Amino acid sequence: MPDAPLPVRNGLNPTRLRMPDDGAWSTILEYLVARFPNDEIRLREKVAAEEVVEERGLPITESTRFTPRKFVYLYRDPPVESRVPFEIEILHRDENLVVIDKPHFLASTPRGAYVAESALVRLRRLLDLPELTPAHRLDRLTAGVLIFTVRPEVRRSYQSLFDQKKVTKDYEALARYDPALELPATVRSRIIKERGILKAYEVDGPANSESRIELVEVRGDSARYRLRPHTGKTHQLRVHMSSLGIPIYGDNFYPDFYDVDAQDYSTPLQLLALSVEFQDPYSGARRRFTSKRCLDWPT
Repeated sequence: MPDAPLPVRNGLNPTRLRMPDDGAWSTILEYLVARFPNDEIRLREKVAAEEVVEERGLPITESTRFTPRKFVYLYRDPPVESRVPFEIEILHRDENLVVIDKPHFLASTPRGAYVAESALVRLRRLLDLPELTPAHRLDRLTAGVLIFTVRPEVRRSYQSLFDQKKVTKDYEALARYDPALELPATVRSRIIKERGILKAYEVDGPANSESRIELVEVRGDSARYRLRPHTGKTHQLRVHMSSLGIPIYGDNFYPDFYDVDAQDYSTPLQLLALSVEFQDPYSGARRRFTSKRCLDWPT
């Protein structure tokens, strides 16, 4: 994807919109209003303020003709958000990386109703690092180690480590203890996640996901497990724990979905990204970052 012609503003990237392949709109503004009718007033204000630009950074006007497949960029007004009442702890910072201990309930990056209330936007604002970019992601409900790159020049090198599975990631989870389970075990299955459907699910077919599950500690009817994913499918660890009959405590998706109010922070998912380890592509040193957080055993 080409670099946006608008800079990061207040921690937020501009939105990139592609014009359809065809249509009856005579101008770009006419198309934008048709697509976002509830935002018509603000769209017209943004165009008048020269805040909607095309690929070369030139502002569009009310009369700029609609062109199929053309890209435009603009800043969308973020939703009104309640603050997620948990703080980010910075584990490490240098010229290339910022490593944090993400709390439960905080999104990694802007998405849906969580825009300013995401780790990325909070950190960009707090540290005055507009080019900060995630090297990988964690689910909003998962806590633990999350790595960001500081400079665009190093971004691809660190992201490639995750893409090429050159990173060792260990997780911990709390769930029911089942003495009949033979652990450690490697779970392999085919996981599908469809756009617009909240849950991922397993289907027949060649495996595209793999997780190593180990029993670490038992306390009564509960246990602490060490999880090591060898692939990175959406909700993979949650799906695999559920498929073993030991869904993670606090998981409102697996095995069965139940609704939880967005501001109900009483029952966090007991899943922690415990550590991340890799060989640094610049120094060559072996680096390991470990969460300081602990999961909450049931009482």
